[in-house]
Amino acid sequence: MAEDPYKVLGVQRSATSVATGEYQFTFLPVGVYRVEIRAAGFRPEVLPRLVVEVGRTIVQDFQMRVGDLTETIEVISEVPPIERSITLGQIIDQRTLQDIPLNGRQLLQLALLVPGSITPPQNGFLTTPSRAQGSQGLNTAGNREDTANFQVNGVTLNDLINNILVFQPPLDAVQEFRIDNGSVSAEEGRNGGASLNIVTRSGTNQFHGGVSAYFRDQALDARNLFTSTTEPRFERQQFGGYGAGPLARNRTFFFVTFEGLRQQQGLPVNTVVLSDAQRAAITDPVIRNVSALIPRPTTVDERGVARYVGAADAPVETDRFAADLAHNFSAADRLHTFYALQRDWRREPQELGNTIPGFGDVRSGRRQLLTLEYTRAAGPQWVNQARAGFSRIAFDAQQNGALKPADYGLDTGGHATLGLPTFNVAGAFNLGGPPNLPQARTDTTVLVSDDVSVTAGRHALKFGAEYRRFTYNAWFLDSGTLNFPSVAAFSSGTANSFSLILGDRAAYITQDAFGAFFQDSVRVAPSLTLDLGLRYEWNITPSERDERFVVFDAPTASLRRVSDGADVYRQNDDNIEPRIGVAWDASRNGRTLVRAAYAVTVEQPLVNAVANLTANPPMGTPLTLTGSVPVATAFALAAGGGGLSPITVDPAYRNAITYRWNVNLQREVARGTSVMIGYVGARAGQLRLTRNINQPVSGTRPYPRVSLQSSILPGTPLSNITQVESSGESCSSRAAASSAATAVKLEIGVGNT
Repeated sequence: MAEDPYKVLGVQRSATSVATGEYQFTFLPVGVYRVEIRAAGFRPEVLPRLVVEVGRTIVQDFQMRVGDLTETIEVISEVPPIERSITLGQIIDQRTLQDIPLNGRQLLQLALLVPGSITPPQNGFLTTPSRAQGSQGLNTAGNREDTANFQVNGVTLNDLINNILVFQPPLDAVQEFRIDNGSVSAEEGRNGGASLNIVTRSGTNQFHGGVSAYFRDQALDARNLFTSTTEPRFERQQFGGYGAGPLARNRTFFFVTFEGLRQQQGLPVNTVVLSDAQRAAITDPVIRNVSALIPRPTTVDERGVARYVGAADAPVETDRFAADLAHNFSAADRLHTFYALQRDWRREPQELGNTIPGFGDVRSGRRQLLTLEYTRAAGPQWVNQARAGFSRIAFDAQQNGALKPADYGLDTGGHATLGLPTFNVAGAFNLGGPPNLPQARTDTTVLVSDDVSVTAGRHALKFGAEYRRFTYNAWFLDSGTLNFPSVAAFSSGTANSFSLILGDRAAYITQDAFGAFFQDSVRVAPSLTLDLGLRYEWNITPSERDERFVVFDAPTASLRRVSDGADVYRQNDDNIEPRIGVAWDASRNGRTLVRAAYAVTVEQPLVNAVANLTANPPMGTPLTLTGSVPVATAFALAAGGGGLSPITVDPAYRNAITYRWNVNLQREVARGTSVMIGYVGARAGQLRLTRNINQPVSGTRPYPRVSLQSSILPGTPLSNITQVESSGESCSSRAAASSAATAVKLEIGVGNT
């Protein structure tokens, strides 16, 4: 007989109902429980199997009968498909995780099963899949992908540079996960969009394990009927296994898993290259040297343009390890810890814009996650849950074509560059660079929180607080970018623009956040539940350890270094977030539920809003040169007379805020099957935008030069000034209908951002 995937051993709780009969259990680990009801003068009732799932509120009523305590009534009941809570969400259980075949075995692929989710665009801001590692964001219920909050055992797994999912735990390590599309309770903070909570898998009193192996090969794929060329190489092997069991029967349990991936992939290349006649017409000695890096044409298209058709290698290697340990100190005290580690390496020949083989970058990463959770039932009505967590990504990227500029006749004027500048020829090809490489960074998040649950009569109270610290430690070098309007301009060695950032742009940025909440779920009547919540969020303004922040001060047209403890932008310490919801059992038998909710949520600002401030003088020097730019002397001309292009942030920068509401009706139409139809709406303000505040007006820039009163580069010409501000707005609305049993969904929605 197969093991019950939900079973949790050694967890025992007791509670006493109030005079009106209400009772409550909170902070239960997911699993299957046996429920026993006893009272003097009544026959005991036993429910042998109650499934508790992540984030779900289960209502289980009992009707006791007068009788002898020695007589036991066994209650046969199943968890109803209708959830009596205000949250709009859905659970993906372990059976779904294990049974549905997934191309690549990535967790977020299953998010598409949740009503309201859409297939993400392959070129989206965060939804572009990393090769062999899946997407790092999701689109659901009209939310932007950079507003989602990813949690493992209640600990955030977001990276505050782009707000992406740091990495996806191995499927074998996941018990189940839940996506809440809206109407989150006051317990949830940090993000304004969807919330995805992953619960990891623990061991049981039985030793068990398994091994797996998956492969894909181009020999098994159909040939593309629309091309006569050889299909690029593709080979993938995924392999792994897991083991679980008790370390001390009924008290301590372990679960470990490993998954490896090796992939060899050839990416199709079809790019314009130089014809023999164009090579012969090259007059610039630097371009003549660089042209040796451009392959000879393999074909000529119908327009007579020389093209190279081939493939570029993009290998990937990934190893993922995870371990889960659970220990019951007593029936009322439980410690749960989880650790995951991922090592990955890959070559990306085209992702940063290169079209000529041999360039791109080589990336390696080391990603870690640690969660600690201690739960103590202090009595029949009091439960405390304390959490601590740590996540880190150490990332390194190097130029694949690390070529010395001097070998090609380029004088960089002493600028530290480990590769050629990017040569971008409009409508033709791109080689060299890529820009902003090499680079390395380490992003670290530390979190501690404590929540308390109290039952008081008809009230189920929760309150708690959370503190988070994110640290960004990085450096970048830039090899510059040369833009050419045509192949003829490239051949003559004359670009129309050159951009370059001098310096290593080192940064050590810390951003903290504090949140506190209070939530009251009151059962006003047997068929009516009211949820009232309030959350406070302080998104503390980031700081730089070595005072490297330099901003452009518009009133004085000067560059100003943020120092002496000054804030780079205002403190977002005035976030009050009310949450209210109502759930009404219209049929009074749990088969028809009407819900409505309203919530205000705020978004923690991303660190990348200020990360580039360390590229401004004197820490770095972002230069832009336009007009007729000779390739051989581009570096010297930019350093000697190029226009400065600083990046700045609005001193009144605000965190984004979202107002969210919904109303829905859910009806059980058959045993285990329900249909829901609802409306979800949202309006967001204070969204992040970037704009050039030095755009020429009637041919004149508002800020032609750095003010002579500035202590940093006074009198230097100014080109573009990119400002990060919070002036954006968006709205969305969506009507949706879904069947919980068949996972069939129908959606109609409109929205804009």
